[in-house]
Amino acid sequence: MTWSSSWTSSAKAKSLVRTVIVLGSTGSIGVQALEVIAANRDRFEIVGLAAGSNRELLQQQADAFGVTELALGADEAEQLVRTVSADVVLNGITGSVGLGSTLATLETGATLALANKESLIVGGDLVRAAARPGQIVPVDSEHSAIAQALRSGSAAEVRRLVLTASGGPFRGRSIESLRDVTPTEALAHPTWQMGVVVTTNSATLVNKGLEIIEAHLLFGVDYDSIEVTVHPQSIVHSMVEFVDGSTLAQASPPDMRLPISLGLDWPNRVAGVGVPLDWTKSSTWEFAPLDNVAFPAVELAKTVGRAGGTYPAVFNAANEQAVHAFHAGRIGFLDIVDTVTRVVEQHAGGETSLAGVLDAEIWARAEADRLIAG
Repeated sequence: MTWSSSWTSSAKAKSLVRTVIVLGSTGSIGVQALEVIAANRDRFEIVGLAAGSNRELLQQQADAFGVTELALGADEAEQLVRTVSADVVLNGITGSVGLGSTLATLETGATLALANKESLIVGGDLVRAAARPGQIVPVDSEHSAIAQALRSGSAAEVRRLVLTASGGPFRGRSIESLRDVTPTEALAHPTWQMGVVVTTNSATLVNKGLEIIEAHLLFGVDYDSIEVTVHPQSIVHSMVEFVDGSTLAQASPPDMRLPISLGLDWPNRVAGVGVPLDWTKSSTWEFAPLDNVAFPAVELAKTVGRAGGTYPAVFNAANEQAVHAFHAGRIGFLDIVDTVTRVVEQHAGGETSLAGVLDAEIWARAEADRLIAG
């Protein structure tokens, strides 16, 4: 199990200072993590930083925090984790290239604050087998919300998990109206500022599909008991429904610094990290069912998750190739999920090992490229 079998356990005593390695420090999650740490120097100390390619910003961050242990690229990030001792490793790397760092963190025994959902989804049973109970703390706002709500009951008392989705920039649109969507339109997310791949995944709802697989792997809840509701205000970050009919929701203004702070010092809360809701002002929150015709990626992800093995790796890799092709003007918006579907359907399964996962990814990227080339 990757999550604690006792969701109702009391908060641990706060340590004086938690040492932290931040992977993906120059990306959106990494930058916000550094903001949290900078405001709480009495609580956190950075001992290592890793970036994808932005060497200049990485050095600026290192100078600001007095960090000497640096890495550039996924391979160096993994090596950094293996050689630098830390209490917590925040994995904010984008994409499945973060799998090596996820496995390396789990091997060291450090707490893994996981923002790199792809590594759990692609790694699947490999990651779960490597993790001790409670070692992985989710940083995605939806899964952080679920983790918080789950502390109110036991596993046997959970009826279902409800992930909220903003609906992205195309909420309410018909499938036909999405045929001529441009890359610029796809990147115009109404709530969150993210990278190209994640923002596009939010527009196709592939991201929500990945989050369903992530929720299953983190919390051990069956796919039939994980639902999605569209909530455009992005105030309720997700909900847990219990067997007695009670539903607990975690609500806060959309600000990733809150789940990041919990990831860094779970289950302790960091005072002042976020701005609370203003209950003296009128507001309306909307919830609506997901249109699975216009956005078929969520049901496809559930099918992939149930198949398990190397299928999630194929799903993720084919999607990454299709997203890049869309932004290069080689395919249309609807072709993204269509390409992923065709690649998944042609996959014959593979060996559930690290080598097997990597081979499946290579095959999926090549097959997606072949289909895209037409």
